[in-house]
Parts: sequence; C-alpha cells; structure tokens
Amino acid sequence: MLWRLVVLAGMCVPVIFLFGAESSSSWGKTVTFRRTQRDESRGQVRARSRRDTISSSSPSHGPAFTSCRNPLTPAEIKVLQDNTRETGFNGDDGSYVILTWVGDGTGVILVLSTISVPLDSFMEGSSSRLYRSTDYGKSFHDISQRINHTLIREEFGVSVGPGSSVILTADTPVVNHPGGIIFTSTDAGATFKFIQLPFHLVQPITYHFLNPDYLVGLSIDGGLWLSLDFGIQWTKVHDGVHSFSWGAGINLFFSCSRVDAVEADERGDLLLKRTKDLGKTFTTIHEDIFSFGYIGAFLFFSVMEDSRSPRVMYFSSDQGDTFSQALLPSASTEQFYSILDGDEDMLFMHVDNPGDTYFGTMYTSDDRGILFTKSLERHLFDGQRKSDFTNITSLRGVYLTNKLDVDGRIRSVISFNRGGTWRQLNKPENVDCGDHVKSCNLHIHGEHSRKNHIVPMLALSEPTAIGLVIAHGGVGDSLSAWQHPDVFVSSDGGYNWRGSLRGPHHYSILNSGGLIVAVEAHREGQVKTIKFSTDEGQCWKLYNFTKQPFFFAGLASEPGTKAMNVSVWGFRPEEDGQPMWVAITIDFQSLITRECNDQDYEEWLAHSTDGVESERNGCILGMKETYRRLKKESVCRNGRNFVVSKKQSSCLCTREDFICDYGYYRHLNTSECVRQPSAANKTLEMCLNGEEDELLTAGYRKVPSDRCEGGFAPHLAEQTVIRPCGVKTSPGPPSKSTSSVTHFDTPRERLVLILVCTGAVVVVIVAIISAVLAVRRVVSRTRAPVYRFSNLRIQDDNNCIARDLDSGTSSNGTACHQDSDDDLLE
Repeated sequence: MLWRLVVLAGMCVPVIFLFGAESSSSWGKTVTFRRTQRDESRGQVRARSRRDTISSSSPSHGPAFTSCRNPLTPAEIKVLQDNTRETGFNGDDGSYVILTWVGDGTGVILVLSTISVPLDSFMEGSSSRLYRSTDYGKSFHDISQRINHTLIREEFGVSVGPGSSVILTADTPVVNHPGGIIFTSTDAGATFKFIQLPFHLVQPITYHFLNPDYLVGLSIDGGLWLSLDFGIQWTKVHDGVHSFSWGAGINLFFSCSRVDAVEADERGDLLLKRTKDLGKTFTTIHEDIFSFGYIGAFLFFSVMEDSRSPRVMYFSSDQGDTFSQALLPSASTEQFYSILDGDEDMLFMHVDNPGDTYFGTMYTSDDRGILFTKSLERHLFDGQRKSDFTNITSLRGVYLTNKLDVDGRIRSVISFNRGGTWRQLNKPENVDCGDHVKSCNLHIHGEHSRKNHIVPMLALSEPTAIGLVIAHGGVGDSLSAWQHPDVFVSSDGGYNWRGSLRGPHHYSILNSGGLIVAVEAHREGQVKTIKFSTDEGQCWKLYNFTKQPFFFAGLASEPGTKAMNVSVWGFRPEEDGQPMWVAITIDFQSLITRECNDQDYEEWLAHSTDGVESERNGCILGMKETYRRLKKESVCRNGRNFVVSKKQSSCLCTREDFICDYGYYRHLNTSECVRQPSAANKTLEMCLNGEEDELLTAGYRKVPSDRCEGGFAPHLAEQTVIRPCGVKTSPGPPSKSTSSVTHFDTPRERLVLILVCTGAVVVVIVAIISAVLAVRRVVSRTRAPVYRFSNLRIQDDNNCIARDLDSGTSSNGTACHQDSDDDLLE
C-alpha cells in the first residue's frame, strides 16, 4: 500500500508544501518526508473537474460538537518532558529524509538523508547520510561510513525484508558502469556488505515472502535476475521481461516479450510464464497478454484475443495450472477494470462506466475468481483512477467507500459483510445537523479528498486495535469541502461514530489501541503541541513537546501499534537560511506505567446491533466473534506480548449469508434474488478444469468466507452433464453392422427422411402437447439458469462468452471484456 500525506506549512520560509509518503509490508514500514518549493507545489494542484463536488476555496465549519479536553497535571508534564528526546540532523539540507523500521520489536530505525550540492557540480560529491537508532528513535548515530557515504537512490533506495534484512540501492550512473551497487545487511543495519551487481536495477529488489535469501531483480534491459544467497551471486534466468511477481511457495510469474518483439506490451503480445524451480525450467501459461498480477491466492491477467477484439480477464486460483475467463459485464475500449482488494477467498473489482463519468460498478467474486456479482453501483473512481475503497482491518468483513450519486453528490457507504450489502454511515452520536438538513449522515474523506489536499491522511484502522477506526469526515447530506473536515472515531468497526477532534489532524494508534496521538494539520504556522487520548478519542490531553516550534512533516511510529512512543518530524530554518531536519520522540511508557490485568478487559461481541442477547445478534458472515479487548476507562499498557483473543461460534444460515448469483439481483422490496430481465432464458458458457459442466443454480451463492451452518439453503440442482470442453455430446454409439446403415447424403434424401419421421410421430406429439405446455409453465417459474463451461485453455477456441444456448450470441453480440493497464491492483 502506498499513500502520501499533505500538509501546508508556514509562509515565512520558501518551502510551503510538505509531502510524506509511506510504504509498508509485512516486515517493516518506510516513511519519506519531503519538502517541495512553493512554486512547484502550486503547479502540482490539478484543476478540478466540475464533477468534483468536494472542492471549495473557503470551507466553513460543519455541525458543532464538543471535543473533550482534560488538562495535564504538573507531574504528568514533568514525566513527559523527561521522556522527550530531540534530534537535529545538522547539515542535512536535502529535500527529503527516509525513515525505515527494521525487524519486529527491535527498536531499530534507519534514517537516510541527503546533502545538497551546487547545481553546477552535476551531482559530483553528492552523498547520503545514514543514521541508526536502536532505542525507537530517542537517539541516532551517524553510520554513513558503513556505506562509504555513497549516494542512495531516492525512489527505491531502502528495502526491508523478513527478519532483520535490509538492502540499500546506490544511485549509480548507467554510463561507464557495468552494473549497480547495493549494500546488504542481515543484522538490522549494524553491518553492511558492499555488492557490485552485474546489471542496473529498474525497480526495487523483491524479497521472497518467507526466505530472505531469495531475491529477484529486474534490469533496465529487461533481464530477470535471481539470487539465492541474499545478493552475493546473481544469475540471469530470462530476457525480455516486463514484470514479475512471487506466487505461492517458490512459484515465480513473469511476463516477457517474444524474441525480437518490439513494443509487445502495447500490442498485448506478451507471454505469461511461470517457473516452479527458481529459474531452471519454465512453463508458458498464456500468450497475447497485456498485463498480469497476483493478489491473495489469485493470479489474474488480461488477454488480447486478436487486434480487433477488446481485452478480456482471466483468473486462476491454482497457480496458473488452470484458468477461466471472469464472468463480468462487457467493457468497451474506453473502459477499464481495477482490482480493489483480494485475499484467498474473493476479489473486489471495479468496472468503469462508459465515458468520463468518474464512477463505475463494484463486483465481488466467488472463491475461484470466476463468477462476479454486482456489489455497488456508481462507485466513485476519480479522473486519476483512484478509489476511496478502504478495508477496515480492525473488524472482519468491514469495507468503506464513496459513491457518486445521480444528483452529482458524493456520499459514503459502508459494508459489514464483505460487499454483500452497503448502507450509509450513522450520524455521530454527539453531532446534530439541525432541521434544515434533509438527511444527516457521516461521510468519510478518502483518497479523492487527499489528492485534492482537503485532508492530510486517510482512514486508519489496525488489526490489533479491535473495532477502532479513525477518519476525517463531515456530517450532512453529502461529502463537501464547504465543510472543514473533522476527525471522527468509531469503537465498534464503523457502526457508531463520535466527533473527536475539530479540524484536520495527523493521527497514529499506539499501545494496541490503548493510546491515540494526533497533531493538528496547520495550513499556516508551525507546530509544538501533540494531543493524546487513552479512551479511544473520547477525551484528549495536550502536551507542548518543544519550546521551538517547527514546520511539521509527519508522525512516525513503529508498525504494528504495539509501541508506546511516537516521533514528530519536521524542520527548522537555521540562521544561515538553510532548513534543518528535526525529530522529536515522545515516550509515553513512563506516563502509562501500569500493566493491564484481567479487570482492565471486557468481553465484546462484534457486530452486535440489537443490544440484547438473541440468536442472530452479532452474526456476520456466518459467525459470532467475541473479543477480549481493553475497556475505554482503563489506562494501562497492553504490552508487546499482547495478542488479540477471540471466541468464535457458527450461526444458522439465512438469506443474508448469500449473495445473488451471476445474472441475478436482489429485489428492492424483498431479500430474494431474482433473475435479471436481460438474462431471461439464456445460459452462460465458460470452462472449468478442461471440462464442460452444465450446472443449475437457484440464484444464490454463499458469500465467500462465510462460515454459517444449517438454516436457509437454496435448492441447488445437481450437476447434469460433464464432457470435455469443445466436444459436442455424442448422439450414441455407431451400429456394429456398418453395411446395413442407410446414408442420406443429398438434400432431397434428407427431406424425405424428415417428412417420414414427422409423420410417424405426429400422433404422439398431439397426444402429449397439452402436458408439455403445462410442464413448461411450472418449469419457467422454478427452473434455475444453466451454466455451461467451455474450454478456455484451448487457444483455438472462441474465448468470448456466448449468452444464448441456441444461437451462441445475444442481442448485444459476444460478451468480450476490455480492461486497461489498470487491471492490476490500484
């Protein structure tokens, strides 16, 4: 995940916009704080479309609410002052600094900064300074000599892997240098090894997700390089590679050009290959692909059938051994697909609407990534192809996004069952819109607002802080920048909200949710105050962490929320006019000294909305989950050994545990899935594992990852036909005596045969025609649609979907799909 936060700084120095970029993985987190010149920043503000309903030059305050404040006692102030450490990076006047946390609970932070040189020096003498902290940022030591003061790349100079592995990539000129330079460390930066590469990197080195010794690099000339000893030795395993991705185990997928092919990626003429033995042998999965990706357990790729056809999308859930075309609505050449999120159970996919509409339709897949069901219409997707779609990681099954309604207004919706249903957010409990507002709901600012500099950061949730969500938003009929964004907090995963802080802030979660810290995002002036809450944002205390305010760049805390300290980063102008980077680290561990005990925790039933005990209360995705979590009034330390504890029990199935199958939709006035009028009396063809299956459905399928048992069960007819793909059903075995067979080869002979057969059965037809009509009336009401699977793995087959069983076409022609290069995860 990559996101950037924007803060407006003061006007007394030539630097006005501060950008922070954060990238995180399962091993560590890297944050980049940047300074940009005033005129450059102004040029980055894109003119907004008329469709952008959340733009305003003079926002006003929304509905009032009271932000609770409790004063610090003199003793508390003394404790915090004794545990506040400031570090000034003298002489580091570069435009950015990069912070990287290494390992889990090691306390190690690496800081990379640059030293500017005169423009006429053409980068000669430029170098990087590397600092290392082993006490969570309280102090830093200059270790630049360990990398020979080498200039490290800005865009992908620091890479953190499993364990305590780190790779620094030098900014090496291509001319007169046979390859690049990297520095590797296996002890969290205590020592580094210099390695001369036999190639120049075009993108970051990629770690294997389990074995840090396995590295993959892509060179500027398209060579795919593999190292099995943490970068000491490298072997080129393939040429002409455009992109690659690790799969499950040691599967490595990559797209490549055919020999001597030119601009193969633009023509959709790439090959998708896989190696299962670290480059010893290769298998071609598919030809004529545009792009591919891997997310969760799904491999997906877009294919150009021929130069006149739009692209179609294929999915595989078995590492490319078999694959099938996704059943999605057709898309024209001006539309695109985008994977929003996914795991081993399902995918969320956005399908763009035709034209410059800034919205589309969101679909969810089955557990194979083949059948997709409509989840949300008019899903917002702005002109830069960015979505507000957010996974609330603090509670299972919760997703948040924005939609562009027909009246041109942006409204927030939330789903608690993985996209099965969506609804607007409840009004915060301490906010009142007034009688003049038509509808009063909370609306959350997302990526669309962040890109337009309305909010400094996105919604925040963490798996270890159960139910806690912090977000910028506004209360009213829709989302609008005519309102100043305020900070709202939910303690139950988004069901209920409370106004917490007035105005935009930067915020971070510490102590597994037992501590929240925030710094106000000043558009003018400097900062010196941090706010913190020990009751999930109900009340706040303010602490002045410095007597010398500085221009704020961002908050930095260890990934995983278990830390008790946070660093405030920024810069101060020095007497010579040059800015100096400053980091102030505040350790709250000395303020919150008591370890939590059993009395500090409560049993909390997630997704509980009834307020009373009932059989269905708390049932979401077929399960009830009861968590052991910290009480709001408890002020104590969860500790680094804190582990989320929960109890699970299955629920009886209801219609809510099912979503409508492909070709069906949920009726507005009922909970039943009904057949789409456009799909009446039609079937769908697709291939599954090389066999053509004819299946029946009642229009429902269980929500992926739903674990309900018993209860409601739609009647599903059993499989009726299985035969090899592309092979028609044989009419029967030939006669053993071929000499007695009469052949009808001419049209006249065949006509005579037809007339004779017709006359022979006319009496039978007349006798049963009434019964047939009666049966058809019953079947038309109860029969489910038929899914026929045709072989998509045979390249000579027609890979488009034939929607009519008899003619092979529909009124709209073949249902081929188009996706763009944005079909990869946004």
